[in-house]
Amino acid sequence: MEHLHDSLSRTQKALFLLALDGLWMLLALIIALQLRVGELWPTRFLEPGFGLYVITPIIGMLLSWIMGIPRIVLRSFEQRALMRLLQFALIMALTIAALNSFLDYGQPRSAPGIWAGVFLILAVVSRLTLLGLIDRIQGRRAPRKAVLIYGAGGAGQQLVAALRNSATVVPVGFLDDNPSLRRVEVAGLRVFLPTDIEKIAKRTGAQEVILAMPSIPGAIRRQKLRVLAETGLSVQTLPSITELLDGRALSEQVRPVSPDELLGREAVDLSSPEVAAAYTGKTVMISGAGGSIGSELTRQVIAARPARLILYEQGEYALYAMDMELRTLGGELPEIIPVLGSVTDRRRVQETLSRYRVEIVLHAAAYKHVPLVEANPLEGAQNNILGTASLAQAAAAAGVERFILISTDKAVRPTNVMGATKRAAELIVQDMAVRAPGTIFTMVRFGNVLGSSGSVIPLFRQQIAAGGPITLTHPDVTRYFMTIPEAAQLVLLAGSFAEGGDVFVLDMGKPVKIMDLARNLIDLSGLTVRDADNPDGEIEIVTTGLRPGEKLYEELLIGENVIATPHPKIMRAAESQLSEAETDRLLADLAQIIAQGDSAALRARLADCVDGFAVSEEDSPLRVRAH
Repeated sequence: MEHLHDSLSRTQKALFLLALDGLWMLLALIIALQLRVGELWPTRFLEPGFGLYVITPIIGMLLSWIMGIPRIVLRSFEQRALMRLLQFALIMALTIAALNSFLDYGQPRSAPGIWAGVFLILAVVSRLTLLGLIDRIQGRRAPRKAVLIYGAGGAGQQLVAALRNSATVVPVGFLDDNPSLRRVEVAGLRVFLPTDIEKIAKRTGAQEVILAMPSIPGAIRRQKLRVLAETGLSVQTLPSITELLDGRALSEQVRPVSPDELLGREAVDLSSPEVAAAYTGKTVMISGAGGSIGSELTRQVIAARPARLILYEQGEYALYAMDMELRTLGGELPEIIPVLGSVTDRRRVQETLSRYRVEIVLHAAAYKHVPLVEANPLEGAQNNILGTASLAQAAAAAGVERFILISTDKAVRPTNVMGATKRAAELIVQDMAVRAPGTIFTMVRFGNVLGSSGSVIPLFRQQIAAGGPITLTHPDVTRYFMTIPEAAQLVLLAGSFAEGGDVFVLDMGKPVKIMDLARNLIDLSGLTVRDADNPDGEIEIVTTGLRPGEKLYEELLIGENVIATPHPKIMRAAESQLSEAETDRLLADLAQIIAQGDSAALRARLADCVDGFAVSEEDSPLRVRAH
């Protein structure tokens, strides 16, 4: 039976149901006659009505196929499907009555009405029986995970309908804050109060809860997620109403809770018509197009309908993956040109900018991993500083309209080489804004990006999946966080605001303690923290000590001079810069130091020009530690 069900096509299953309904039509006629005359085998009516018993199933199956009743999926058999079946039964009852009257089959006049009721019972019961049989087969093959749905409203009911088609998940009940719904049944499931969740989960065997309230404000959503995380159940959520409108099936939109939902602030909406106007019809080049930020920039720029998009990337596979992703989008796409190359290759950069007449450069290519750059300072400086200088100078020479550098909060009074190289890159771009007024040079500075290649979030997830421990460098480390879409929108919007030499930063709210983030991720995974208060917990959090160059907290501004922008959440910082002579000397010195391979001299030279960066008494080797 199991293999037979899997091997049948959708049409074959529909034909089976059609044949089954034909049998019920014939059987319902006989039962209706028996009920009407009170005889087990009423021969006096059966013989003259033989033609009616032959023609009724034929007409019925034809009408049923036209109305699409056999093509209703068993798991979708709910109110609307039942109404269609009821309409069919009434039409057929009238048809049988007409045939009986006009062709004089001699059947009792009330028999067609009784037939409709009997047929409905047989058709519904047979479908429920088949559905139960299929559920038992699938349950034997792979037991389905029981889930509770938080929210008995429209979204929750639609989600239940969608999940009933799932071979891996079965909804077992609703949770809802409305006390009037307690013990009421909605969509065939009992509604419980959230205060009883642990008891309900134990009774129903639920292992997971899905928050199905897409229209509630973000602050209330985060509060509910925190409460649910404390129950020990795995927590998932439906996205917001806006995300629900993208056309995908509701069951496909259930996703694990994203950490950014617990960061304590609303996502910043940076969408603006200025973005589309600034990039539409332009030739845009994105360096580092295969990275976390570069790839999101690429996706958002392509939505602004540029004329041509240059993907500049030194990683072959990252470039290939990004190029293939864009070409599978469909619709009207701009000319997409993948260019394999490094920003430190001046000839390659100049050739690309000139050949394709680039109008806007988004410079996202950089080495950003703090401990790796700390262990490889010469390579970090060559890529982050000399590479930026190479690209910026070539952009000015090629007559590029706008050049936007993607920077980091680690450039503010840095204690590590990576931050110092990014601040030096900012100084170079500031200098180019004065030196080449024909090109608008600007930079955008933001904090840690959730989900990026250097973010702690993927690492924490891997450590939780491996059974722990989660490793932190210090219990008091705090960081500013933003989402990848926020970061990309900020870059594009700042590019449209730029006047030259600007440093843009996003109002990112309060910084988040990494310890709190780790605890929330453990809770949302349905696990508990193992510590002195809970020695039986599953995941331990271990502190390893600050890494070389790591700060307890990050800053976004070097000075206090902040200028408003057209967007209330974006600030423009007015910061000091080097003179042209100082910039020329810095670049010449760095080129010589890198050629000589002198790491100590590099650190000393960066300390001379970058505010807050100091050379330690002893260069610490890279100690391989998790963030």
